Amino acid sequence: MNSLRTASAATRNSKRTRRRMFAIMAAALVLALLVTAGFAFLRLQGNISVSALRASDSEIPDSSEGLSVLVLGSDSRDFSSTGFGSDTGSRRSDSMLLVHVSPGNERIEAIQIPRDTVMQLPACADTGSGSYAGGYGMINSALNYGPACSVAAVEALTAVRLDHFIEVDFEGFISIIDALGGIKVCLAQPMSDPKANLDLPAGRQELDGTDALALARTRHAVGDGSDLARLGNQQKVMSAIVQRATSKEVLARPDRLYSFLDATTSSMTVDPQLSSLQDLASLAARIKEVPTDKIVFMTMPNQPAPSNANRVVPAPDAALIFDRIKRGIPVNPGSDSASGTTATEKPASRKLPLSIVNGAQVSGLAGQFANDATKQGYTVISIATAATLQAQTKMLIPDTDDARSTAAAFAKAMNLDIKATVAEVESIELILGQDYQDLERPEKKPVQLNSRNADQDLCG
Repeated sequence: MNSLRTASAATRNSKRTRRRMFAIMAAALVLALLVTAGFAFLRLQGNISVSALRASDSEIPDSSEGLSVLVLGSDSRDFSSTGFGSDTGSRRSDSMLLVHVSPGNERIEAIQIPRDTVMQLPACADTGSGSYAGGYGMINSALNYGPACSVAAVEALTAVRLDHFIEVDFEGFISIIDALGGIKVCLAQPMSDPKANLDLPAGRQELDGTDALALARTRHAVGDGSDLARLGNQQKVMSAIVQRATSKEVLARPDRLYSFLDATTSSMTVDPQLSSLQDLASLAARIKEVPTDKIVFMTMPNQPAPSNANRVVPAPDAALIFDRIKRGIPVNPGSDSASGTTATEKPASRKLPLSIVNGAQVSGLAGQFANDATKQGYTVISIATAATLQAQTKMLIPDTDDARSTAAAFAKAMNLDIKATVAEVESIELILGQDYQDLERPEKKPVQLNSRNADQDLCG
């Protein structure tokens, strides 16, 4: 009996010992994880480089009105690799992206600003890269005087106040793509450009960081070899990055996720208000809330510069886009595709012909409206000039259902805040008065854009 009690006690002591050992091991494991996490936190925090957003600016952005971030891809060659040309000491923005996160995190609109855009560059105070007196030149050259100078140039161009900037150089871009495990792309045809170290077959494929950078930078393998020709490839690469970074292949792999965070923070220069991991995590959390089908990359509408056909300036629609960004409304409301066609417009509501009368006595006004109406698919049977000056714009229609539906659709297509009046007329008559400009509703006008949704099939 005593031997049984002794054995039982020994068993209980053994179990207690194992429990204590398990508790000690568990505590040691938790401590190791905390130490490792702390080391990782400190390392990631120590990776981040900081530069001024403005020469003197302590203002904290009001994110309730949306957030605007300038993303700069620097062509600085001051690093180990020699595959991108020799270091000339210059530092230009090879790509510029104005990223706007809307109020409520409902959408992201990322507008590419062509590097060949010319403008009157503002003067820049010294923020560590020297001062600049200002002058006429290409917007990408502003980065020679630091990110704050690029911020000032983009604010002057767009009239959008920027809350943050993020700068990434060539080598950093490569590291980020490699940390993701590469990105998937789809090419309609083979692409070769020895100057960009690019040689890719057609079809679906996976690219490492070096090839992804070459695809984003190549000029000579696309279109006319201009800066504008390669912007479509850059949209495809950016979409591929979004798709990869939000995939389970990254989010469910702690090793890959850490490598991605390490590469990203090591590659970035940011403004002081974005310089802590908490700040970056807060921005990332906002971006994560936006569905990928609500992330749109688009090119700033542009046209050849009057002084140089090889350079560009903003087209009239660019001001419309930037104004919508400032007001926090969708850049292309009612648009269901990159072409800017409205989802609610139907050819069936364009049955009746139109007559347009210039009552404002503005030369060519009726013809301009007629051209716009024809582009929208309407039939204009006559244009005329009114015998007397008309103060108010009117739209007269016959008393039929077809006339009402056609008039309503036409007013919407032309962005005119006007209601039709039944009159003794045979066709729909638009009589343009002196107030015709006051009737425009630019906030609802779709814009013709070169754009791509982040969730779009990469072969599309």
